[in-house]
Amino acid sequence: MTTEDNSTNTNTNNNKTLKKLLLVVLAMFGFGFALVPLYDVFCDITGLNGKTNTSAAIYDANGVDKSRTVRVQFITRNAQGVPWKFEPIVNEVDVHPGEMQFVSFYAKNNGTHDIVGQAVPSVSPGQAANYFHKIECFCFTHQPLGAGMDVEMSLQFYVDLELPADIKTLTLSYTLYDITEKSS
Repeated sequence: MTTEDNSTNTNTNNNKTLKKLLLVVLAMFGFGFALVPLYDVFCDITGLNGKTNTSAAIYDANGVDKSRTVRVQFITRNAQGVPWKFEPIVNEVDVHPGEMQFVSFYAKNNGTHDIVGQAVPSVSPGQAANYFHKIECFCFTHQPLGAGMDVEMSLQFYVDLELPADIKTLTLSYTLYDITEKSS
């Protein structure tokens, strides 16, 4: 075999390897785009990730289980760049499964311009999300708030009677996003 034949074989092999690598990169890029919708479908099917209801639930508890108490904790955070003060009025409440509860959250726009906010909730542990029902929540709607203005926002909820007995504490977490440009 001549040196020229070796060079031709090497170039052919290099081209095949390059094409395979490009195909792998394109497949990985496509998988990255498909990952978010696939993850959402997976979470909807399995009930994982702590996603709560995105619309009002109807209060349909069949009584209240006074023999059991569940602690519900509230935490808030702002997405990067949101100049609001956003916090629960109370950090936690003890509720009986089936009992309706009201709590409030405080928000103040410390920015220099009007902002439309949207709070996105999640519950942990994730398997408890299916048992935490929001009847009324500020997270269902956009929250416009003028510069320097403040507001008290309400949440009405209940914990389902079917909540597994080993779950004694739920944490409801809200992340506040600035959706001003999207809501215009």
